[in-house]
Amino acid sequence: MADYTAADVKALREKTGAGMMDCKKALAETNGDVEAAVDALRAKGLAAAQKKSSRTAAEGLVGVAVEGTKGVAVEVNSETDFVAKNDQFQDFVRKTTETALNVAGDDVEALKAASYPGGGTVADTLTSNVATIGENQQVRRMKSVSVSQGIVVPYVHNAAATNLGKIGVLVALESEAGADVLEPLGKQLAMHIAAAFPMALNANDLDADVIERERAIAAEKAAESGKPAEVQEKMVDGAIKKFAKENALLSQVFVMDNKTPIADVVAQAAKASGSAIVLKDYVRFQLGEGIEKEESDFAAEVAAAVKG
Repeated sequence: MADYTAADVKALREKTGAGMMDCKKALAETNGDVEAAVDALRAKGLAAAQKKSSRTAAEGLVGVAVEGTKGVAVEVNSETDFVAKNDQFQDFVRKTTETALNVAGDDVEALKAASYPGGGTVADTLTSNVATIGENQQVRRMKSVSVSQGIVVPYVHNAAATNLGKIGVLVALESEAGADVLEPLGKQLAMHIAAAFPMALNANDLDADVIERERAIAAEKAAESGKPAEVQEKMVDGAIKKFAKENALLSQVFVMDNKTPIADVVAQAAKASGSAIVLKDYVRFQLGEGIEKEESDFAAEVAAAVKG
């Protein structure tokens, strides 16, 4: 009996873009482990490296807010997109995000315990909303950035309402330059970040576990080449350098001209303004990142209900 289901095949195809038979074979070889199957397909050159998909599982909204030289992004989940369009839910996300500006660090529990505008805490209001709206909701995560001088620029891709949407970005620019220089630069960088999915600000900040996973995949590809060990080693090193370059924000190629590294985009703006500009930090929250949603077979559910 197979150690995987049709849903596993579907999930693997969506993650990799590989053919159905290739997905089935990879799942059979990995005893149904979808993530291991992704690596196996990539090692064989049958899957794109980290296919970027917007098929995120959870519903809800990402909120962004800026006050002075600090900005914060907050994700609040709901069960359905219908609730995400509810005025009461949107008001809660907006006010919770604004409340997060006064919370130290990125502690969601501290945010839940913080005073909510109008009385009670954020957690109290959330509980009340669950009761009145009739659907589970969760404050999932928050992240803040700040500069000593300069600007934090917020951006929401395909906004559902002001400062609310499914992808929220913050760009922190440290500089003495004026807002007339920093705001348009920050907006362009934010749009790039929304589109390009950087994993870290620079290569040194990339997650060590992610690098090791990429190294293992590259090593398997190199081994299949049959080339001498020293050549294989160079192939692996080259693959890791390429991965780091493509996934660290400062070395990514600017999506608006498809040729200039982001570090150079910032340097050019600094030269034109006559003031040093440092891209200090950024936030990119996409709704539902890392959450797997239980797939349901509607026809099977109806059949089961009829039999029941």
